[in-house]
Amino acid sequence: MTHWFHRNPLKATAPVSFNYYGMITGPPASKICNAQQDAVFELISMGFNVALWYTKYASRLAGKENITEDEAKEVHRSLKIAAGIFKHLKESHIPKLLTPAEKGRDLEARLIDAYIIQCQAEAQEVTIARAIELKHAPGLIAALAYETASFYQKADHTLSSLEPAHSAKWRKYLHLKMCFYTAYAYCYHGQTLLASDKCGEAIRSLQEAEKLYAEAEALCKEYGETKGPGPTAKPSGHLFFRKLGSLVKNTLDKCQRENGFIYFQKIPTEAPQLELKANYGLVEPVPFEFPPMSALWTPEALAAFDLTKRPKDDSIKPKPEEEVKPVKEPDIKPQKDTGCSVS
Repeated sequence: MTHWFHRNPLKATAPVSFNYYGMITGPPASKICNAQQDAVFELISMGFNVALWYTKYASRLAGKENITEDEAKEVHRSLKIAAGIFKHLKESHIPKLLTPAEKGRDLEARLIDAYIIQCQAEAQEVTIARAIELKHAPGLIAALAYETASFYQKADHTLSSLEPAHSAKWRKYLHLKMCFYTAYAYCYHGQTLLASDKCGEAIRSLQEAEKLYAEAEALCKEYGETKGPGPTAKPSGHLFFRKLGSLVKNTLDKCQRENGFIYFQKIPTEAPQLELKANYGLVEPVPFEFPPMSALWTPEALAAFDLTKRPKDDSIKPKPEEEVKPVKEPDIKPQKDTGCSVS
């Protein structure tokens, strides 16, 4: 599952020299170089990258061959930690920035919300894979899949008001995952209906799953052709993706055979409404707090710093603004797919 998750690039920053003495020639420059504001921004930037690292670590770990149960738990935990860090930054630190985050950029509220929701959705994917592996009740799997699809839909809606240049590729990923897990929900809901002797409704549910799966396949192709930041995931090439296509077809064939031999029920024209609510397996972000300030930072210690007494160095001249280049991340070689086995 290495290429199952979409990942945006790490936040890139240029080397910064904090030796401002002799460079400040007026109030505007002094305001830009304020200590507090720089510290808040750097703290947020580091926290943001740490959260992204957890998502990338989860993706890499999930892509291993023969992933163990403990490793699956680590994937699940890492995504919840990432969600917690993003949530903490949004609620406790980003509001302290004197200059609001630029629209469509890293720290803007809509993007942070999308990161939080996506982490929750991806963690629930691990839960769904576990439930399928252990053959839990189809009703539970359908409910979890529906809740996960709703998460992806919510994340997509969060990004809908952004400029396409910033969000088109990301939104294609969110949309295809929404279609994929809605298809999962209809597939397993159809199994539940068949077990309740509602074969006609089961057939209609499976037909809807078949339609949504085909839509997800088409979106995978569109996603791969859409330009945008970050490496491209390849969901349609994975056994976990392809297995659903086979499951939908086989289950639909079974329902149609049973209806022809036993039930003779009319097939509804409208797909059944999915009013499913999962009581188990829902993911919440892990609460996060930065470590407390060191006891060394007392008011007396802070007062002992007097930057005005630094030796003046007139030879220091401002450097031209440096272009910040995206962080180059190594390509990950796809591993042999294990079908998202988690135990």
